Amino acid sequence: MKTRKLALILLFVVLALIVTGCWNRREMNDLAIAIAIGIDKSGKQFRLSAQVVDPGEVAAKKGGGTRTPVTMYQATGNTIFEALRKMTTVAPRKIYMSHVRMLSIQEDVAKEGIGKVLDFMSRDHEVRTDFFIVIAKDTSAANTLKILTHLESIPANQMFSSLQTSEQAWAPAVTVTLDKLIADIVSEGKHPVVTGLRIRGEQKIGESKRNVEEIASPAQLQYSGLAVFNNDKLIGWLNEEQSKGYNYIIDKVKSTVGVVACPNGGKASIEVVRSKTEVKGKLMNGKPRMDVNVRIEANVGEVECSMDLTKTKTISELENSTEKRAQSIIKMTIEKVQEKYKVDIFGFGEAISRYHPKYWKKVKGEWDRIFVDLPVHVNVDVKIRRLGTVGNSFLEEMKKKE
Repeated sequence: MKTRKLALILLFVVLALIVTGCWNRREMNDLAIAIAIGIDKSGKQFRLSAQVVDPGEVAAKKGGGTRTPVTMYQATGNTIFEALRKMTTVAPRKIYMSHVRMLSIQEDVAKEGIGKVLDFMSRDHEVRTDFFIVIAKDTSAANTLKILTHLESIPANQMFSSLQTSEQAWAPAVTVTLDKLIADIVSEGKHPVVTGLRIRGEQKIGESKRNVEEIASPAQLQYSGLAVFNNDKLIGWLNEEQSKGYNYIIDKVKSTVGVVACPNGGKASIEVVRSKTEVKGKLMNGKPRMDVNVRIEANVGEVECSMDLTKTKTISELENSTEKRAQSIIKMTIEKVQEKYKVDIFGFGEAISRYHPKYWKKVKGEWDRIFVDLPVHVNVDVKIRRLGTVGNSFLEEMKKKE
């Protein structure tokens, strides 16, 4: 009996030693929680900026204090890691990276290559990979982290949510995470793209609390176009329409709005509610070609013209106009990339490798050269499902009274 009791006591002692909490825990009041990181060039060095939460201001119940909800620390180093550790010379606490939501990279850094930046972010064990990456367009990455925002008191949260919403409801933007970007860089059949971020308005006011004290903020952050990369180097930009065409091709359009011409003049807004794209790689006479088939379901969102929506013929005409418009945007995007940038950002090479793996093994080393002259057939099929809560527009009835 005594032996059994002794054995149980020893067992409890061993278990207590094994499960004694987190041996490497760190208290929250010992850390500065970074939620956004900006990377710029400073001569031959990296300039690292960290947007850090001010817990006292964020936790305030009413009214808030006189300080901003976030602060920013900066440091310069020969490497990004060196700059991060050097930041302790100005920050009262060690920068904690596990809650980063946004990574903003300056254009100049991207043009030289973002490989070193991604290596650091993927190697640091504290950093998760679910944050979004953007390219600071016509400004520094640090400047994009200084703008105070409405609705979300923490700017990085607004940047994150706004990019998600824009991708889902508008389409020219695309969310890119660390894993996705690295996968596209190392892929043999696809080059990466990253959404651009610019500052619209007055930078200086955007950095002060005045920016959130006015109904219309003098400075705002705006997502603008897609940055085109050759491996890890930025080589150019797609405009808004071309960015939408890109997202149609890679099957990332969840919803968007397009404007088409009415049969008898005027215009109508068409809301895309569903879109599905299938890309197939084919070989014809030993040469590759691509088929891009897009199926779209849409609603009529707005009518600024004279047409009878109760007639099947009218709906068919609207569908044809929408098909031609979408097809034009997609073709124009492909031609722009083939003629100007000469890199396959659409994943056509990946499609060829899936359908014709033997052919792909022969040509993968020279695929970008083949891509430039690659024939691409685009087919768009549009079905209009709903006309809204009204039939023909009352605007026509108003015209009759004039």
